Amino acid sequence: MTSGAFWTDAAVPLLILLTAWLTPSLSGPTLPFGVRVPPAHADDPVIVRQRGSYRLLLGTAGSALVLLGLALAALAPDSPAGALPTLVAVAGSAAAYLRARRAIRAVKQREDWYRGLRQSVTADTALRTSPEPFPWLWSLPALLVLAATAAIGVVRYPSMPQRLPSHFNGSGAVDHFVAKSVGTAFVPVFVQAGSTLVITLVAWLAFRSRADLDPSRPAASAYRHRRFIVRMTVSVLLLGTCANLTMLLGAWGIWHDDRAMGVLPLLLPILAGTVLVVLVAVRTGQNGSRVPLPAALAAAEPPTASVHRDDDRHWRGGLVYVNRQDPALFVPKRFGVGWTVNFGNPKAVLLMAAVLVLSLAVGILSS
Repeated sequence: MTSGAFWTDAAVPLLILLTAWLTPSLSGPTLPFGVRVPPAHADDPVIVRQRGSYRLLLGTAGSALVLLGLALAALAPDSPAGALPTLVAVAGSAAAYLRARRAIRAVKQREDWYRGLRQSVTADTALRTSPEPFPWLWSLPALLVLAATAAIGVVRYPSMPQRLPSHFNGSGAVDHFVAKSVGTAFVPVFVQAGSTLVITLVAWLAFRSRADLDPSRPAASAYRHRRFIVRMTVSVLLLGTCANLTMLLGAWGIWHDDRAMGVLPLLLPILAGTVLVVLVAVRTGQNGSRVPLPAALAAAEPPTASVHRDDDRHWRGGLVYVNRQDPALFVPKRFGVGWTVNFGNPKAVLLMAAVLVLSLAVGILSS
C-alpha cells in the first residue's frame, strides 16, 4: 500500500468518527439522539450522561477499532480489507448512537416526561408565501468545472493514448484498459453531468422541505430555519463542485496517461468539500439550532407554554421517518445534519428510487 492510499484509507473513517463525535452538539436541545423531549428535560442527567458515554466510546473503542482496521488493510492492500476501517467507523458510530438513544427513551417513557404538557404543531405560512430564493448562483461553479472538463477532453481527444486506463486497484495502479472512443474517453464528463444533476435536484427538493418549527418560539425557529436551508444548500452545492474537481483531476491523468498521480491528490478536493460541509454544519447546527438570534427577535418573543408534539412514533430508530399522513417529501433529520425522506409518502419513495437508479448508473459508468 502506498503512503497516499494509506492516508486516504485513514482520512475517511477518521472523518466519520469526528463527524459522529460532533453530531450531538449539532442537534437541537430537544432532540438528543433523535428522541423528542420537552424543553424542561433537555438537560436531564440521563441525556448528559449518555452524551458523555457516546463520545467516550467513539474516542476510545471507535478509534482503536479503526486503527486495527487500518493495520489489517496495510497487510492486505489489494484485498477487500481496504474498506474495513470505513465499515468499522460507520458500524461503531451507529452502535454508540443506538445505545444512547435506547437509554434516553427508557427514562423518558418511565418518567412520562410529556404528562400534562400542551403539545402542538406550528406552521409559518410566510415560508411558502415569501420563501427564501434557491441559491442557483452557487450551482454555477460545478457547471463551470463540468464545462472545463468537457473542453479539455475535446482538445485532448486526438492525442489521447489508444488504450485508456479504466480501473485502478487499491494501491492506485492501473489494472485494466479500454480502447479509446468517444464513449470511453468522456466517461468522466458523463459522470460529472450525472452527479451534478443528482446533487442539484436533491438540494432543490430539500430546500423546499417542510420546516420543523418549535411551538414555544415559532418566529425564532422560522428565522433559524431560513438560515439553515441557505447555508446547508450552498455547502452541498460546493461539495458537488469539489466532486467535479476530483473527477477533472482523474480525467486529466487518464487523458495524459499520467500514472504517477497518487490517490490522495485526486481525493483532496472532495475531502475538502466534505470538511466544508462539516464546518458549516458545526457553525449552523441542525435546523439552525446554533444560529444566534438577533437581540430584537429574542426579546420580542418570550417562550410560550406549548411544546413540540411527541412524534417519536413516526421515527424508526430516530433516523427513518415514516408518516403516511404527512405530505412532505423531505423533512429535517433528527440526528445528523440535513434532510431525510418521508418513507410514508409514495411520491417520496418513487423519487428516491429514481435518484438511486441515476446514482447507480453514474457509479457503474464511472467504474
